[in-house]
Amino acid sequence: MGLITGLLTFPIAPVRGVIWVAEKLNEAAERELHDPGVLRAQLAVLNQELEDGDISLEEFEREEERLLDRLHAAQVGSVPNDRR
Repeated sequence: MGLITGLLTFPIAPVRGVIWVAEKLNEAAERELHDPGVLRAQLAVLNQELEDGDISLEEFEREEERLLDRLHAAQVGSVPNDRR
């Protein structure tokens, strides 16, 4: 990058920094969202909530199906359509 280009684009440098940070946060969230270990932990918490009576059986089954779909997709390497 030349001196003139650097001077002209300097005012937007903070914006580029914010965009970079946002991209890194998004990547980390995506990794965690599809991490089989995290999904298994969420299933364990869900089971505990059912046993404690915090959620109904219908809620449990709906959430369990969603988590199992994500877990299966993570294991085969695709991203499920999680827009329910």
